Order: sequence, then C-alpha cells, then structure tokens
Amino acid sequence: MTSNHLKNMKILAIIPARSGSKGIKNKNIKIFCKKPLLYWIGKEAKQSRLINKIIVSTDSLKIKRICQKYNLDVPFLRPKKISKDNSKSVELIFHAINFFNKRNQFFDYVVLLEPTSPFTTAKDIDNAIEQLYKKRNQADAIVGVSENINRHPIYNFKIKQNGTIKPYKNKFSTVRRQELEKLYFLDGSLYISKIDKLIKDKTFYHNRTLGFITKKWKSIEVDDIADFIIAESIFKNKRKLEKIEKN
Repeated sequence: MTSNHLKNMKILAIIPARSGSKGIKNKNIKIFCKKPLLYWIGKEAKQSRLINKIIVSTDSLKIKRICQKYNLDVPFLRPKKISKDNSKSVELIFHAINFFNKRNQFFDYVVLLEPTSPFTTAKDIDNAIEQLYKKRNQADAIVGVSENINRHPIYNFKIKQNGTIKPYKNKFSTVRRQELEKLYFLDGSLYISKIDKLIKDKTFYHNRTLGFITKKWKSIEVDDIADFIIAESIFKNKRKLEKIEKN
C-alpha cells in the first residue's frame, strides 16, 4: 500500500535516447517486437502509479517525432555537448531538472529508465520507488541489480602472454555455484534517486544506495546485435517466464 506522503512526492522519469550508437545503428528506435525499442520502457513508465512526469531526453528530431507518435513527451532537444559517447547520465539529468526548475516545476525524485532495458515493468518501477521511500532515513538512491550467477569472479581468468590461463583470484577453484557467496552486478534496469542527493554527489552510487534485485532474464541490456536478438526472443516469451515464476 502506498502512503499518502509518498503520493505527494513529485517524481520525474527521464528516458535517455540520444541519436548516436556504436553497437547498433539507431538502437533506441530500432524495431523491437514491432515497436521502436524506446516504446517499451515508455509504455511501462506511463503505467506507473507513482511517476508524475515522463520525458524523453534526446538530441534528435527524428527520435522526437517517433516519441510524439507514441505520446511520449520531448519538451526540448538535448544539447550536443552532453549527447556524446562519453557524456555522463547525470549531465542529461541535470539538464532536464534545470529545464523544469526554470519553469517553476520542481521534483523530489528522479527515475532514469534506459530504453536498452526493455524488461523493466511499471511494477518494478513502483516497487523500487516504494522500497526507497520506506528506507528514506537510511537511503537516498536505489539501482537495479541482478545476481552474478554465471560470471562470479572466482570463475574468471586472465590470459598470460604465453596463452595459458591464470585465475583472477589466487588459485583455481572447483567450488560449486551453490556454495558461493551471492554477488550482484548493476543491470541497468532502473536508477532512482532523491534529486538533492544526486545533485550533491553527482552519482547514483554511494553508501546510501539500495539494490533492487531483478530476475536474471530481465537483466539483459541491449548493447549490440547479439543482445538485441536474445532480448527480442526473451521478450516474445516473457509471459511464459512470468507464468513459470508464479508456479
């Protein structure tokens, strides 16, 4: 149940969708299950019970027109200087926040939703916001994480100059996966923060950041064409996966 106080919080969701993409050309608008890739995260954001405002931050007129077709708000075109390969996400977030502040529109929390994480749902978003709000005295941010099941550091190796392998850890291990300590990786599914804390620290990651655990199959990020093909196949079968999880 959502508290009345949380309902009074103003929450801004930003979907970043710049035009440049090295792994896949026009990745954010590439057709994925019959719709542009960014459509899917926009659809889920609009179904959230808690988000007050959703925008797409893009530097592209073409992407803006596609967003308008699907009723996704693009209130400005992002400056090219913060739309480069090496631009940081916080730069586009601060640009959006400043845009609204100048128009006397203020928000308490910001939610960053990447089009490359098409498995994030409205339920995930709302659950993460509620989890962060319930622990607001101990935490200021929450990010999506998944269990590092098949890529645990104990199974990682370096390759020496002569071609032989060397354990990343101190020695070769035959420990069974079930016996390993649980570790997690950042899966990109969502990023949420109190805006004042994000402005102060300029990062979502600090000692007051919670981890929002997502399922393995939902952790895929679409970065290259192999990811795209795998993600599209999973997306077409996600109802089967959801049904299996319920049983």
